[in-house]
Amino acid sequence: MSHILVLNGPNLNMLGIREPGVYGTDTLASIESRLSGKAEQLGVQVSFFQTNHEGEMIDRIHSAYGNVDGILINPGAWTHYSYALRDALSTVGLPIVEVHMSNIHKREAFRHVSVISAIAVGQIAGFGANSYLLGFDALASHLKQTDPV
Repeated sequence: MSHILVLNGPNLNMLGIREPGVYGTDTLASIESRLSGKAEQLGVQVSFFQTNHEGEMIDRIHSAYGNVDGILINPGAWTHYSYALRDALSTVGLPIVEVHMSNIHKREAFRHVSVISAIAVGQIAGFGANSYLLGFDALASHLKQTDPV
């Protein structure tokens, strides 16, 4: 059974409150609940982690090495500048799918750049909370296709 780690960066604990016109009214808890249901449906194990502290995120990524099969990540603002986060993700060598609730390519110019996307299997953006479900499906499918068994 594949194990997917879902990581959420800064301010995503405030979903449902933070800029509902951009991010919608879904909370992180409701998204995680939907992902848990999706994981059960797909026969995949899932774990969740959110932090507003870059070092904590890097430590969690490091601890994923040898313990999970793939990472679904919404890096939040770290998407655009955190080479440390990118290096941590690259170091563990796991398949990564990057997700964003808003379409980062239609927002402010500084949001158009992702330092994560070059090391990811793919990026899904602009579908609100459904970006997570689409990304989870894509990662689970990728893991199934690359499973050596």
